[in-house]
Amino acid sequence: MKNPLTDIISSAVKMAASDGGVPQDELPVPIIEITRDRKFGDYATNIAMVLASRVNEDPRVIADKLVEWINKTDGGKTIHDIQIAGPGFINMTMTEDFWAGTLKSVLTEGAAYADNNIGQGRKVQVEFVSANPTGPLHVGHGRGAALGDALANVLAASGYDISREYYVNDAGNQIDTLGRSVRARYLELFGKEEQFPEEGYKGEYIRDIARTLKESRGDDYLDGKPESDTGEIAEYAAAMILDDIKDDLEQFGILFDRWFSERSLFDNGDVDRALEDLEGRDHLYREEGALWFRSMSLGDDKDRVVIKADGSATYFASDLAYHRNKFSRGFDKVINIWGADHHGYIERMKAGVVAVGKHRDDLEVILVQLVNLLRDGKPVAMSTRAGEFVTLREVLEEVGRDAARFIFLTRKADSKLDFDLAVAKARSNDNPVFYVQYAHARICSILRNAEENGFKLPSPEEISLGALKLPEERELIRHIAALPDIIEGAAMALEPHRLTNYLRDISTSLHNYYYHHRVLSDDPSLTEARLALMVAVRIAIAKGLELVGVSAPERM
Repeated sequence: MKNPLTDIISSAVKMAASDGGVPQDELPVPIIEITRDRKFGDYATNIAMVLASRVNEDPRVIADKLVEWINKTDGGKTIHDIQIAGPGFINMTMTEDFWAGTLKSVLTEGAAYADNNIGQGRKVQVEFVSANPTGPLHVGHGRGAALGDALANVLAASGYDISREYYVNDAGNQIDTLGRSVRARYLELFGKEEQFPEEGYKGEYIRDIARTLKESRGDDYLDGKPESDTGEIAEYAAAMILDDIKDDLEQFGILFDRWFSERSLFDNGDVDRALEDLEGRDHLYREEGALWFRSMSLGDDKDRVVIKADGSATYFASDLAYHRNKFSRGFDKVINIWGADHHGYIERMKAGVVAVGKHRDDLEVILVQLVNLLRDGKPVAMSTRAGEFVTLREVLEEVGRDAARFIFLTRKADSKLDFDLAVAKARSNDNPVFYVQYAHARICSILRNAEENGFKLPSPEEISLGALKLPEERELIRHIAALPDIIEGAAMALEPHRLTNYLRDISTSLHNYYYHHRVLSDDPSLTEARLALMVAVRIAIAKGLELVGVSAPERM
């Protein structure tokens, strides 16, 4: 369901922009938001200020022009009142017909009312999690997983052709270190002393893998050659860890379209071809025996080594080949979700994207901040054993998929997140996912009660919505009508956390309405109208929960 305000304001922008000489293909897209305070109307837009910066004119002068054109175009059919506020905000109060039409559209279209087509079928790859197969997923990986999957859902609901991808770092030093770590623990099981690698992986899971290796391979590696044995053991351990990662993500409700092996880039010659291509474009040069990428000329703070003096490739070399491969598959945009510690890697990767012939904005990088795990407000104590941490699996076993996914998405990705295990398990209003799911279940209970008492909801065309006159009813309709804009805004800004904020807001309005007003009454018209309102609220909440990957229970 497209907000009619979008076309109305876009038309006004075209007229105002033509006076200022702004080309039609450079027109700003109006961002229309539901107002927090009703004294500012139902909707607001800052488009006058955005356009003013393009035409170098006072925003309020631009706002005057826009309001004049909007009034001339709409004639009061959609907008009851329009005001200019502050430096140039345009605040709009909608007509009763607008709200009634909105509600009927939702009842007619169902959950699809909230979808949009700003993507127009463009291909977008979302690469997320991509944790090295050297250990279990931890809570930080869980946050990135929830973010990536929800973002992919939001983009798909906005008309993009989405592909979810996990990049498996199964080549390089970390895999060799994994092999040497497991081999040392394996030899310990036979009573043989082996110096444990100083930089080795020390978690208990390494001992578990070593025990499994002993059970399946016996003493095969007891008297072998360390160099060849380490490679085989590393491959065995990485495959075992990757299987566990896949299981954890499946339990978390996340399925990838493709698991892409870093090793395959070397095996099939992609790294060599990528470097040959870059050298042919004069993006590489040799110095001090190493091969360097001219990243500084493309926006990075310094040039980067791709092949060391000893002939070995750096991680950046395979990353260049990987991103070249991504775009060769026809993606219009690539979105990488990385941990916050990768901040310094962004500019060199954008430089690499430019070097392979794409625009730097064709790559978007979202950084995910740390998760502080708490219990009743106090930090969760880690094990004193070196290398131990709280895994995603442990969190899921304690609080469940729904609570974990929802809470991971309650803050913007670049903000640190406090995750309180006690709150996540509580059946109370302090638990945000319980609060929202209970709103959905509450509506389902109302609808079951209505059916049991003989109330039947007529078709949307037959319902008289004029009975919905209470401010609380108007507020609920405003929330319902806002969901398409929330989804579109989340897609444009790559911020799926906007949905959890929305879900809490609409649930608050629903709970407040339930406590103060009866849906079923002796007045048939009023009951029908209120039941229709409840159905529409349920559709909106269920849609929002679906996009963040959380279930919408009918009973709780």
